Amino acid sequence: MRNESEDSLLIPNFQMIIMETIHFLDLECVQLANDSLEILVTRSVGPRIISLKLTHGKNLFAELPDAGMACPGSGMFKLRGGHRLWHAPEIPSRTYLPDNNGVMVKEIEHGLKVTPSVEVQTSIEKSIQITLPDQTATVIVDHSLKNVGYWPIELAPWAITQMKPGGIAILPQATDKADAAGVLPNRSLAIWPYTDMNSPHIQWGNRYIFIHATMSSDALKLGFPNPANWLGYYVDQTLFVKKATYQPESEYFDFGSSTECYCRAEFIELETLGPRTTLEPNQSVTHRETWKLYPNVSFEPTETAVQKLVEELGIMS
Repeated sequence: MRNESEDSLLIPNFQMIIMETIHFLDLECVQLANDSLEILVTRSVGPRIISLKLTHGKNLFAELPDAGMACPGSGMFKLRGGHRLWHAPEIPSRTYLPDNNGVMVKEIEHGLKVTPSVEVQTSIEKSIQITLPDQTATVIVDHSLKNVGYWPIELAPWAITQMKPGGIAILPQATDKADAAGVLPNRSLAIWPYTDMNSPHIQWGNRYIFIHATMSSDALKLGFPNPANWLGYYVDQTLFVKKATYQPESEYFDFGSSTECYCRAEFIELETLGPRTTLEPNQSVTHRETWKLYPNVSFEPTETAVQKLVEELGIMS
C-alpha cells in the first residue's frame, strides 16, 4: 500500500526529510531522517521500524530476514529484526500472527503514522506513530491498540526492539526503600523457565543487571517493574536508551513486569509493556516510548561506571 505522497518532501522550519521509497532486506520502506539519525519504516509489511542508525552510521537493529516462529493455525511469523508492536499476554496463536501484508503510511507533523489491516483473529487494530521532535538523536514512538470488535478484550501494549548481538543491555533496578524502616521487599524479578540463573551472560548487580548479548545457544529472559522508566543497550560505541513510564498504581502482566529483556544468539530484545487493561468496543490505548542515541560513549559494565554515565548524560531527567 502506497503513501499518499511518493516524492521526497521537506517539512518547512524543521529540516526533516521523508525520502522516496527505498528497499531494505527485500522490504519496501520509507526513510525518516533528521540531522542526527535515520529510520526505515516498512511499507510492504508491518508495522515495523526495521532500521535505526546515526547519520552515516550502521544499523543498530538486528537484521533477521529469514528467522521466524510458527503461529498455530496461521502460518509463520517472521521476526525480521527491528521494532514491532505486540499485545500481551503472550499466547502463540494470537501473539505470533503474521504481519506480511502492506500497511498504510500517513505523513504527520514531524513524522509518520503506520497502520496495518485489522487483526481479524483478535479484532485489534494496531498503529505506530513515529515522531522526530527535533534535530537531536531522539525518537518518540506511540504504540496504539484499538478494539474494533463487539466484546471487551483484556490486553496490554507490548513494544519490542530487537537489537543486534555483541553488546550489553543495562537493566536498572529499584533501590529506594519500600517503607520507612526498610524491612519490606522493594523489588521483584520475573524469570522465564528457559533462563539459566548461572548463565555467564547475566551479570547480577544491586543497582543494575547487565545482559551480555554474546550467547551462542539457548536463550534467557528477565522481567521486572521499572520505576527508573528506562533501559539501555550499548553496541558499536553507541548507547541506545528507551524510556517508558511505569505506573506503580497499575497492574502489569508477567508478575508485574513493565520492562523485559530477551536474549539469544541472533539478537537481544529490549521490551516495555503498558499496564494491563480491558478495552471496551471502540476503545483504544496508547503506550509511548522515547528513544535516544548517544554516540561515541565510553562504556564499562560496572555499576559505578554506569551510574556515572547515567548522571553525565542526564538519562534520569
